[in-house]
Amino acid sequence: VQLQASGGGLVQAGGSLRVSCAVSGRLFSTTSMGWFRQAPGKEREFVAAISWIGGRTDYADSVKGRFTISRDDAKNTVYPQMGHLNVEDTAVYLCAASPKVFAPTGANEYDYWGHGTQVTVSS
Repeated sequence: VQLQASGGGLVQAGGSLRVSCAVSGRLFSTTSMGWFRQAPGKEREFVAAISWIGGRTDYADSVKGRFTISRDDAKNTVYPQMGHLNVEDTAVYLCAASPKVFAPTGANEYDYWGHGTQVTVSS
């Protein structure tokens, strides 16, 4: 199973960015997806997740109302949309895949990980 994240980059505070994560090697329609981030010197933290049953979404409190996550099963891709970005959102963003029906929020509950994409927010 391979996960390929893309779409990161440099954005000004207050701006928006859409990243994507494409999955291969597994039936995507029965795969729950999670997004995590890790800033320098900090632990990996949960950002958002979308379940394969009913498309249920979950968000960390720090991103609620600013980030959304969606999926396109025809393209085997999940799309986290980040808005109203601030400098505290600067991190490497990683996607993860799980066969669980409902996407977990704990990093240790995911079986597969991508390499991540850097998002830098300038003030």
